[in-house]
Amino acid sequence: MRVAALGVAVLLGACAAKTVEPAWRGNAAGALDSFTTEYLAGNSALAASDFARARSEMASTGRFDMVAHAELLRCAVKTASLEIGECAGFTPLAPDATPAERAYAAYLAGRFAGIDAALLPPQHQAIARGSAGLSSVADPLSRLVAAGALMQAGRLAPADIGVAIETASSQGWRRPLLTWLGVAAQRARAVGDAAELARIERRIALVGSK
Repeated sequence: MRVAALGVAVLLGACAAKTVEPAWRGNAAGALDSFTTEYLAGNSALAASDFARARSEMASTGRFDMVAHAELLRCAVKTASLEIGECAGFTPLAPDATPAERAYAAYLAGRFAGIDAALLPPQHQAIARGSAGLSSVADPLSRLVAAGALMQAGRLAPADIGVAIETASSQGWRRPLLTWLGVAAQRARAVGDAAELARIERRIALVGSK
């Protein structure tokens, strides 16, 4: 009997000591991952639903930094697909955001002037400083985000368009691939390269077929 009681006590003690992950954290992370996947694939309705679910989970904490994280992620994924401009979802949160969050929002909008690059995520610091090229960014999504930021800042080199295209292509990300192929088509049209334009248009048609 004493042995059984001791066993129960040990079991209860183990349960009390176990740290349980808050449900919102796992739910939000899963929804944000799903949002990113669906958005890059071009599935707008599913992406919007996933993001709304993630934002709701994070808002349940009452923490500005959590919701700012979600909004900046959404803006980054849009920047990778050249849906450019100010990060509208982040703007209402900016007064309560950290300097690092405000710096990243400015970077995503291509406002490099005055940014303290040290506040940015490590993979974007050299890009903001102009001390490294796009190919130096190892992570594919971060590379496309950097390409979008450079485009808005007027610092995107012609060769970077090809880097962005092949990055999206290698990952099978339909939305940014179509967008960056469109940029390449505009450039080919501008320089009068009919053969290259025709090749790009065939590729666009292929990507757009399902």
